[in-house]
Amino acid sequence: MMFTDFFRAVAQIGDSRFRRVLVVGVGLTLVLLVVVSVLFAWTVGWLVPDNLQMPWLGEVDWVGDFASWAAFGLMLFLSVFLMVPVASAFTGFYLEDVADAVEDMHYPHLPDATPPGLYQTLRDSVNFFGVLVAVNLLALVLFFFVGPFAPVLFWLVNGYLLGREYFQMAAMRRIGRAGATKLRRRHAAQIWAAGTLMAIPLSVPLVNLIIPILGAATFTHMFHRLNR
Repeated sequence: MMFTDFFRAVAQIGDSRFRRVLVVGVGLTLVLLVVVSVLFAWTVGWLVPDNLQMPWLGEVDWVGDFASWAAFGLMLFLSVFLMVPVASAFTGFYLEDVADAVEDMHYPHLPDATPPGLYQTLRDSVNFFGVLVAVNLLALVLFFFVGPFAPVLFWLVNGYLLGREYFQMAAMRRIGRAGATKLRRRHAAQIWAAGTLMAIPLSVPLVNLIIPILGAATFTHMFHRLNR
């Protein structure tokens, strides 16, 4: 049934509301990462002197420019790893649209949902972003010790986080936070497995950008199935 939920979400990927969330999330992510990279490079260039006296080389007048470009390159490299969590944070503000699209197509008999307020959505998105980055940084350190099992660790860690976040989001709009938490704990193993299914494509560039949308749609289906 878990795979059925996923493939039903994939079948709806062409929905205009899905595309809107993708475009907005990725667009805001790219703008933020570019701005941060430029500001970081400018700050490094401002802190590093333009001229520096080097042993054997004498006075070098390209140190500041080199430091700026190196800092910019470092931020671009880090952006590869930050792209997914940042995009997930941005799209988190719009995942309500994805859940609405799923319910309009597959569960039209339901009354209107009661989504959390703006403050709650903002808080949950920021918290999820922080946890996602922190746990992935920890997993990045552990990668050096697990060798060939590093991808499995990546999938399991992110699978737990994705499953927890997206199922909670889908359930809260129908049965509230307390009910969502209770239902999530009752089916924790299945939700983790479905989250891991979402996490595997995170290793594929570009494909990983649609995972927040597919995750929201998949877990909306899963919530309605488990809550029957």
